[in-house]
Amino acid sequence: MVNTYLLYTFGGLAFVLAMLGLLNRPRRVSLWTASLCAAAATAAANADSFWAMVLLGIAMVWAIIAALPLVDLNWRMRTGLVIAVSLLAGVALWPSLNTMSQGYLPCPDYIKQKVSFRLVAGLDLRGGLRLVYTVDVDEAIKDKRDRYHEDMRNELAKIYVGHEGDEAPSEELVKKLATMVELTKPRDSANTVLLTIKDGTDASKIDARFRDLFKPDFQAKAIDKTHFEFSIRDDAESSIRDRAVAQAREIILRRVDQLGLREAAVSTRDEDIIIEVPGEDEKSFEEIRDTISKTARLEFKLNADTTDYFQELKDKLAPASLPEGLEWRTEAVPVGANDKGEVSRKVITYAYLKMKQGETAEETLKRFQEWTTQLELPEDREIGFELEKVVVSQTTLEEKEDGWRTYFLHSRAEITGDMIRDAAAVPDQSDQGLGGWHVQLDFSDQGGKIFAKITGANVHKRFSIILDGRVASSPEILARITGGRASITMGRGDPEAQLKDSKQLELVLRSGALPAPISPSNEQRIGPSLGQESIKLGVEGAMGGGLLVLLFMWIYYERAGTIANIAVTMNLFMQLAILASFGAAMTLPGIAGLALTIGMSVDANVLINERIREEIHAGKSPRAAVELGFGRAFSAIMDGQITTLISGAVLAQYGTGPIKGFAITLIIGVLCSIFTGIVVSRVLFDLWVRALGKRLRFKMG
Repeated sequence: MVNTYLLYTFGGLAFVLAMLGLLNRPRRVSLWTASLCAAAATAAANADSFWAMVLLGIAMVWAIIAALPLVDLNWRMRTGLVIAVSLLAGVALWPSLNTMSQGYLPCPDYIKQKVSFRLVAGLDLRGGLRLVYTVDVDEAIKDKRDRYHEDMRNELAKIYVGHEGDEAPSEELVKKLATMVELTKPRDSANTVLLTIKDGTDASKIDARFRDLFKPDFQAKAIDKTHFEFSIRDDAESSIRDRAVAQAREIILRRVDQLGLREAAVSTRDEDIIIEVPGEDEKSFEEIRDTISKTARLEFKLNADTTDYFQELKDKLAPASLPEGLEWRTEAVPVGANDKGEVSRKVITYAYLKMKQGETAEETLKRFQEWTTQLELPEDREIGFELEKVVVSQTTLEEKEDGWRTYFLHSRAEITGDMIRDAAAVPDQSDQGLGGWHVQLDFSDQGGKIFAKITGANVHKRFSIILDGRVASSPEILARITGGRASITMGRGDPEAQLKDSKQLELVLRSGALPAPISPSNEQRIGPSLGQESIKLGVEGAMGGGLLVLLFMWIYYERAGTIANIAVTMNLFMQLAILASFGAAMTLPGIAGLALTIGMSVDANVLINERIREEIHAGKSPRAAVELGFGRAFSAIMDGQITTLISGAVLAQYGTGPIKGFAITLIIGVLCSIFTGIVVSRVLFDLWVRALGKRLRFKMG
């Protein structure tokens, strides 16, 4: 726990002075405010709420400054604001300054633990992590084949069973079609669809018109009069491969950008995607790995609960053929409503594979999937897997992974991720909410209509939400859902874990699903891309340029130049603090950019100093010269900064990677320049001419 004696002391002093009534009413109000802030900061410190303690402690200091017998209340409030911002920036930047100074600016371990912000050196200065992922382009080809399979089935339903419209045929029509033709996707081939015309069905309808519907990408081959083979052309395969890698790169780049200013480099080589991330924080690297590797393939599939598939399987299989740890469990599930509107329920069996000692969840799932691939499944059915967790602490709701359970599903996805317009992590606001989180999905217009139709036709049946091939949840449809919205719950466990998972899911869904799964193929730490001599010369050059600007201001404007230098130094300090809070990576061009910012930020002070000098030449008093100088320079300062701000906003909106990072740094620099030029400089000038009673001294230009 942090030592709270200082907070008690300030609070007690403010309370005593306010109670004695020795000050006028505005100062008593300020001291009462300081006393309340001190009490609240002390309570936050005792509750180990670090940032609440820091903010309330800074507010206490601000209120005490407002009560001091200096100048007037407006000046004291501005001074309090400047000191508050400086203290907050100092806390945010303290751990980074400790690292950059190699310990010469010591930072307590308590602050290091509570302040997670870090300003890290970029790849060119310090090195970082190099990740190589391989895109499973065969899976992308298989997905293309599967979409053509669906299109073929729809067209066959129109030809043979009277299906109409562009939507998928109903389950009844699909069953009727299966009695006339057989459309299969061979497991040993990712690019082939086989069509068999059954006895009694007119095979002449599979004519040139039907084959031409799929001609751009598919080539048709008639094995005989009733057997046809459709396969993806070689040139189409190459196009799919190239497009899958390019799309994967763009999506990964968007995900890395949304994680923060890390100046990550994303490139491709054949079917590999190479990500280079600066820094050395292993926790941050783990977050990047998890976010990048998620395919984010979202599907909604109806449960086939009317068939007790696993009970039939249980009756057929010998116990010796089951994987170690497999259990047969039962559950009562809704299977629709009867004519009276009453919910019909059915007890069905499902398989549950418990994790072995020392086994990870991924290893257990792999064993489970290897076993299920040997099972015989109907063509239009598949098995879904959901990770089960058990609560190990009722106090913290901490959970641990226990095993995997199965669902028997329709293989056709009724809703897919490309029908999602937006995703957002939101807290549970229901009456039964326990501080949990879920991800709210907004469908596109087409997706909303399909979702409403599917839910309306399957009330009191289960509808599984599948993310990256794993069942996230399998809720019961209670009523037709309109409005184009749905949600994915994050479980019932630790709210902090739910928040982390929901934010990550929001990010990957917003950035888009990868066109194919990716797998890590190489990982290594890399050293600085620039030599030590180049780094040393670059840093020295940037520091030299900044110091020359400060020296010029001091020589040319004397004491007024000293004020400008203090404002510029605070500008640089604030920029570094904000960049650290974003987790930015400091590169050599970034250091040069900060040196350039020093030159740009004195522009506001030059305008102010020149205006004040003009008023002094006109015979105005120092106090009047300051008032008029700031008032008349304000519009010119804002005009120049706003145009730069617009340029930065455009780059931030349309740029990616280093360009976007530069744009955000530029915006931060402009906002800091406005604050230091208008607020900080004014506080110092007023202190000079009003509190200290000094005359302004400018060199005659």
